[in-house]
Amino acid sequence: MIKYGVSPIAWTNDDLPSLGGETTLDACLSDIREIGFDGVELGGKFPRDGAVLAPILKSYDLKLVGGWYSSNLLLRDEKAEIEALQAHLGLLKTLGCDVFIIAETSNATHTSRATPLKDQPTVASEDWRMFCNRMSRVGNYIADQGLRLAYHHHLGTIVEKGDDLDRFLQGTNDNVGLVLDTGHAAAGGIDAASAISKYPDRIVHVHCKDIRQATLEDTRVRGASFLDGVIEGMFTAPGDGDLDFTPVFEALKAIQYSGWIIVEAEQDPAKAPPKEYSALGLKTLKKLSQKTLLVEG
Repeated sequence: MIKYGVSPIAWTNDDLPSLGGETTLDACLSDIREIGFDGVELGGKFPRDGAVLAPILKSYDLKLVGGWYSSNLLLRDEKAEIEALQAHLGLLKTLGCDVFIIAETSNATHTSRATPLKDQPTVASEDWRMFCNRMSRVGNYIADQGLRLAYHHHLGTIVEKGDDLDRFLQGTNDNVGLVLDTGHAAAGGIDAASAISKYPDRIVHVHCKDIRQATLEDTRVRGASFLDGVIEGMFTAPGDGDLDFTPVFEALKAIQYSGWIIVEAEQDPAKAPPKEYSALGLKTLKKLSQKTLLVEG
């Protein structure tokens, strides 16, 4: 069975805090509850003390569904990474999360306004092997803690394109799962439905965002950055862009996916009111779940 959650990035953007910087946590959570979501991922304005956050979420009848963690495994070994992630892991365990979302950011460019979107960071073959081995060991540790590691492929990181994703998943063990992100998949040339079918046992979390193809292409052609593309609207909520989500839901149904589906669309909230767009995303996906008989729970 699936449940629907949302990312607060539509309300307040952690990569570019000026987007939605004035929005309070209360305003964000009130909108999310009124829309009808069951859960929410972490955002920059969330308290990181479980004893403080738990009653806040309970008051809105929302479950924490995890949250982004930036790894630096190209620069430090898994022992140092495991030590560094303890506070984040402790929060997730306290709030009852079952996925640990992670992405390698030691050489990522998606937070730099000076780096063009088209300039993806790269690593040498030997560093790839080291990275995959270290990530596998982190995955083993997270599994021992009762959660599943969920790697987030992402524009501006070393796992961006289809070949990157294949290399990563084939180089890591089964304790390294995947956050399948429809927007980053499409923008990176990855067919999301095919990836689900190819790696059914690795799909442990799903982000659904739409893209505006013309804006994405313009961002690349002009040499603009990832954040410039976000501001200009290359991403949007499901139902407002150019992606067809039916094959994705059919693929999820085929593998009997059971877990969270997160509506996510980082945009400028001044241009794209987050409550309106997130509600559209949820409505769009719920219609698809009924159409494809993907069971909600």
